[in-house]
Amino acid sequence: MIKVNGKEVNNASGIALDKLLIDEGYSLQRIAVELNGEIIPKAQYGQTNIKDGDSLEVISFVGGG
Repeated sequence: MIKVNGKEVNNASGIALDKLLIDEGYSLQRIAVELNGEIIPKAQYGQTNIKDGDSLEVISFVGGG
C-alpha cells in the first residue's frame, strides 16, 4: 500500500509514477510531485517506480485571475 495525499492506494507497488498519477486522475502538465519528501522532476516520472510504503504528495496548479 502507498499513500497519495494521505489517501491509501492499494495495488500500486511496482508501477511507474506517471501511470499511477494518470490512473488517479491527475493531469501531468499541471502538477508537482513529492515522493517520500523529495521533489521528482517531470522528466523522471516514467522511470520512477513506486514501491510499497511510499508516500506521495501531489500539488495541482490552477490558473486564473
